[in-house]
Amino acid sequence: MADLAARGEVPEYLFWVGSAGAFDDRYKKVTRAFVKILEYLKINYAVLGTEESSSGDIARRTGNEMLFQMQALMNIEIMNGYGVKKILTCDPHAFNTFKNEYPDLGGKYKLVHHTQFLFEQITKGRLKMPGSELGGKKLVYHDPCYLGRANGVYEEPRAVLDSLGVKRVEMPRNRSFALCCGAGGGQMFKEAEKGDKEIFIERTEEAVATGAELIATACPYCMVMLTDGIKYLNREEGIKNYDIAELVAMSLNL
Repeated sequence: MADLAARGEVPEYLFWVGSAGAFDDRYKKVTRAFVKILEYLKINYAVLGTEESSSGDIARRTGNEMLFQMQALMNIEIMNGYGVKKILTCDPHAFNTFKNEYPDLGGKYKLVHHTQFLFEQITKGRLKMPGSELGGKKLVYHDPCYLGRANGVYEEPRAVLDSLGVKRVEMPRNRSFALCCGAGGGQMFKEAEKGDKEIFIERTEEAVATGAELIATACPYCMVMLTDGIKYLNREEGIKNYDIAELVAMSLNL
């Protein structure tokens, strides 16, 4: 981003990689898949690189308001300094924080989740899904809380999946009634609450019960929890968990 700024260029999108996209080994694959799609579409985008920090979502959710505001104000200063107008991200938590909480601190940007971006590209005819090995496979989509209930994004991810030619099914609890993966609100970084069953196991069981071969997710936290759920249930041979960006990249043979 700094190199572009030195030349007086402002990209159309700032691609916010996020902590999971940069450091989690599983979600790095999602970042790479989505970047391949951006390059395939010749999208004008840039990343902050080493200047990117945490969005502050976890700090606020776990009650550290001072840390949240420090992180947010630092990010806002950097992004405003580069003239950022639109932020593209695969992380619903960063998406929600930037969209709904940064404006109070002076950070006003147009937020686009990667499923919304993919849907828009398909709608405009810029992204056409050829037939692939995914065609006819039974797939179930898990709604991320911070994308669905928090921001009302339900149909765009499903429309992208339907364009792949898969046989999409639904869990009994879906859209605004979907069960959380169990990681939101900082829960991924602490021990599970006392109860009959951990949430990620219950949600994975719901997905497995549909008979789907693939679970589609659109959030790094959901990816971690449902992948762990599949391992816990010893169903790694029968069902796989992929982010929507990975499925699109697979369909395009990228």
